[in-house]
Amino acid sequence: MNQFPAIQHSSFRTHIASVVILLVAALQALFAPVPSVAAENRPNIILVMADDQGWGQTGYYNNPVLKTPNLDAMAANGLRLDRYYAAAPVCSPTRASVLTGRTNERTGVMSHGYALRRQEKTIAQALKNAGYATGHFGKWHLNGLRGPGVPILAEDSHNPGVFGFDEWLSVTNFFDRNPIMSSKGDFIEFKGDSSEIIVDEALKFIGKQAKADKPFLSVIWYGTPHNPFMASDEDTKEFAHLDTASKDQHGELVAMDRSIGALRQGLRNLNIADNTLVWFTSDNGGLPKITPSTVGDLRGFKGSLYEGGLRVPSIAEWPAHITKPRVTEFPAVAMDIFPTVAEIVGLPDSVMQKPQDGQSLKGLFTESWAKRNKPISFSCFGSSALLDNNYKLLFNGKGKKKTFELYDLATDPLEEKNLYDSHPYLAARMTKTLEARNASIADSLAGKDYPEGRVNKGEPEPRFWMTVDAYRPYFDEWRKRPEYASRLKTKSDKNKK
Repeated sequence: MNQFPAIQHSSFRTHIASVVILLVAALQALFAPVPSVAAENRPNIILVMADDQGWGQTGYYNNPVLKTPNLDAMAANGLRLDRYYAAAPVCSPTRASVLTGRTNERTGVMSHGYALRRQEKTIAQALKNAGYATGHFGKWHLNGLRGPGVPILAEDSHNPGVFGFDEWLSVTNFFDRNPIMSSKGDFIEFKGDSSEIIVDEALKFIGKQAKADKPFLSVIWYGTPHNPFMASDEDTKEFAHLDTASKDQHGELVAMDRSIGALRQGLRNLNIADNTLVWFTSDNGGLPKITPSTVGDLRGFKGSLYEGGLRVPSIAEWPAHITKPRVTEFPAVAMDIFPTVAEIVGLPDSVMQKPQDGQSLKGLFTESWAKRNKPISFSCFGSSALLDNNYKLLFNGKGKKKTFELYDLATDPLEEKNLYDSHPYLAARMTKTLEARNASIADSLAGKDYPEGRVNKGEPEPRFWMTVDAYRPYFDEWRKRPEYASRLKTKSDKNKK
């Protein structure tokens, strides 16, 4: 009878345990996501978005009155996306698409003031789970509240924290000078320009993460240049020859551009600029009745599916990766942000809710791409559109008469010549694609994308914050504020007229 010495028996157990540990480690490595960059070199991500800035409102597009030296410098040092589109012609839908990578109606955000469904997967949640610190600063507008921006309640069921943000200094909607904001439910009144305030606060968050050597996502969503327009005398002095609205709107953009400069300088001061991706854009096209035109020569404005309502400025700056600054005409859209960041960081595909409507643009940062293989669809206000490289199909679903329009943007960038009847084969092909997209979106709207196969109960309908009881204790004080006064008039105020 063979007998193993005790020491040999113990070594055998140790050997088996070692094999098991190695096997478990191998399985973990097999199923773990493979990052596209080493963990210690993961880039910081800053997503910056203006509120109603039109395609023509930058210095680098030769605006005749507005100078934007800081955006111009950013464009000269990064990738300028000259055919970049908001996800929709109004604000909340584009914000939902930035966070999810999906067209707005899939997420339940049909128009402005709709709440983002809690069943959606967001870029903030994905990066937080990957070890990033996450912060939101500025306009939110994804909690179902309409009216001028007010500080978000701590108990709000759709506050930024619910969607993955560790820190947030946020308001429900647009906000102006001297705003009252909510720091995770604590109301704080600030003095100064709103754009500069949120950049200053974001830099405090960024500095804290830089000191801890922790990667971060910072979402900075301006309230500028949404109306009402409020700018300092100093920022409007170059526009004295314009009407009051135009003067003040341009003044807001001057301050916003200055805050972009402060952000970029702040990153350099912290020695993290090289490995930080800063992606700037706007939530929808520019406003009408502003001089000079907010959209350049494009057709349509905010609220329209024509180019002026959708096409917006966009710049991606990432010095460590985008080493050769250039301009691209490749069609890109707000839904591309999440998949791009996911590929950069090396996140698994499972972090994004399916179906995805965007595509990663990581390769575009260093290579020239000629053709987009994934058409871009838009849907809002009962109408829809499909962009397939140079061709754009629009379906007007409003009113009794339903109409189609087809444009070749390469030869007709102002959308003046409708080709729908003269190009029947192309029109039929694109109409079929658009109808299939709309059918897929209808399934998403019904909740079929979610594991439950339905939309969970408890998602709020759009309503005005003036109807929310939790805000009533603040009404007396807020009546003294210019942004709220007209919304909180008492019966005696109305009787005085």
